[in-house]
Amino acid sequence: MKQSFSTGSVAILTALTFSGLSAHAETLKIAIAGPMSGSVAQYGDMVKAGALTAIEQINATGGAGGEKLEAVFMDDACEPKQAVAVANKIVSQGIKYVVGHLCSGSTIPASDIYENEGIVMITPSATAPQITEGRKRRFIFRTIGRDDQQGPAAAQYIIAKVKPRKVAILHDKQSYGQGIAASVKKDLDAAKIPVVLFEGINAGDSDYSAIVTKLRSLGVDFVYFGGYHPEMGLLLRQAREQGVKAQFMGPEGVGNKDVTAIAGPASEGMLVTLPADFTADPANAGTMKAFAERKRDANGPFQMPAYAAVKIIADSVTGARSTDPSKVAAFMHQHSFDTPIGKVSFDTQGDLKAFRFVVYKWHQDATKTAAN
Repeated sequence: MKQSFSTGSVAILTALTFSGLSAHAETLKIAIAGPMSGSVAQYGDMVKAGALTAIEQINATGGAGGEKLEAVFMDDACEPKQAVAVANKIVSQGIKYVVGHLCSGSTIPASDIYENEGIVMITPSATAPQITEGRKRRFIFRTIGRDDQQGPAAAQYIIAKVKPRKVAILHDKQSYGQGIAASVKKDLDAAKIPVVLFEGINAGDSDYSAIVTKLRSLGVDFVYFGGYHPEMGLLLRQAREQGVKAQFMGPEGVGNKDVTAIAGPASEGMLVTLPADFTADPANAGTMKAFAERKRDANGPFQMPAYAAVKIIADSVTGARSTDPSKVAAFMHQHSFDTPIGKVSFDTQGDLKAFRFVVYKWHQDATKTAAN
């Protein structure tokens, strides 16, 4: 039976009663691994904001079983090779806990290293099923839904609300983008929604006129793009410049204010799937106050999942009465946790048992509203 683990239960326990924890406060290092540089560094900033706020809040109330938490930042620039180097650096420094990585393409190879080395990793953002699917995982977790949860949420909205005549599905040829694009296509095909184009583009290119010309010649009225905001912004802008009026949609990777900085007015009406707006939950009023006091923005897809990841680690160290990653990981598998993303529990693969994605309509002032 899973037990619920809340902040209240942390307060009952003291460091002196824990086997594996010393009688005086120590520092428990948590690596925050993700893009601190590069084209999607904004998402790394979101994870940093959430993780740091959680660490500061937990330290202010005594730490994790008497151990103060310390953030160690590691930049992988969302590059798989660099992520492997970061993971090996974390191993060599003896760090036993990781919040990250951010991009699925980076998380997949890094997670293999952590699993082999017995390091607990919680990604607040990587959604590719391959991270956990079809492999025995003891130490790998995530505080966000998978592509095969997000993809169907997008597809069902397209089927029920948009009802397009001709759909083009594009992706950036990377694990995250291609995976979620394939998930959307699968459900659209099953519903007999015509997908007239399924094609990859090169991430980092500045000119997508060739694919835009193809969209126009095919007469598509709806475009789904699996990838990140830099490419989506250019696709939107260049499509409108060429007279393509199709509605665009993407996953949480495009839900960034910089998509508007790139696309301008062309970003108006873009549809995006994002985690539910946890900032609006009255239960998170104290957490929101903590963000505001530190002048950090809590409005984004990854701040609250990152906060939740840190809190789960701290609660599990406290609950397991140990900093041994094996004992902490076992505790995580066996309990549920009260977090800013709600009460969560993990399945045997380390995935959340439930996670809700919501469809939003994006506006050219970089705000969003729930789509009808």
